Amino acid sequence: MARWEPVLVNGRPFSAGVTLIDKPTGITSFGIVRKVRRLLGVKKVGHAGTLDPFASGLLIVCAGRGATRHIEEFMQGRKRYRAVLQLGMETETQDREGRITATRAVPDLTPADIEQCLQRFVGPQLQAPPPFSAAKHKGKPLYHYARQGIMIRKEPRAIEIYSLCCLRYDASTHLLECEVVCSRGTYIRVLAADIGESLGCGAHLYALRRTESSGFTVEDALAGTLLDADNALEHLLSAMMSVDQALACTKK
Repeated sequence: MARWEPVLVNGRPFSAGVTLIDKPTGITSFGIVRKVRRLLGVKKVGHAGTLDPFASGLLIVCAGRGATRHIEEFMQGRKRYRAVLQLGMETETQDREGRITATRAVPDLTPADIEQCLQRFVGPQLQAPPPFSAAKHKGKPLYHYARQGIMIRKEPRAIEIYSLCCLRYDASTHLLECEVVCSRGTYIRVLAADIGESLGCGAHLYALRRTESSGFTVEDALAGTLLDADNALEHLLSAMMSVDQALACTKK
């Protein structure tokens, strides 16, 4: 097919649609977008909220101009994450992909200690985008500067943590798994580092999975690995919603 020649759906060129993708680890969010572009033969494809390569979970993918113009609406709702924190170790990027910058002893923590700490972070607050992030400065993402050793500090933004609870804590590995429900614009790795500091031992984000976003859940998403299957286009089209259906889900 010629470049950006839309596939035919029921005899007509593909126009627009929204698909929930369960992004696997090891691929960027834009990597998923590229696969969808190639399968549908359309250039206008975007996603509603980046997941880092080491993170997995729900990615709302909008294909076609009629869908991409609603990306901002799909980004507005609450997000739910499962986050695993590695206590006792800080990294340059505040996640497991960065260089280790400090190791500290982890105190003996009781469930009450952990719960008391987590509850301090619930509610409206200000949070600054981390230097290694896609937030823009003079038209370029902050990570562009950070990779050159230039750490740009942005003004804190208003966010809200609606709930934050401990799912499990392994005292032998110092891995703390939490569930976070938060507003748009919340950086979970910044939250992880702040929790580690509050516990007195430091921490970084070891693993992250987005399970809900703006009324959609990962249980309803297409496995991202199927975008590489022989019948990938069939899988993609069968999982796709119309733009009107997707917008209705955000208003429930």
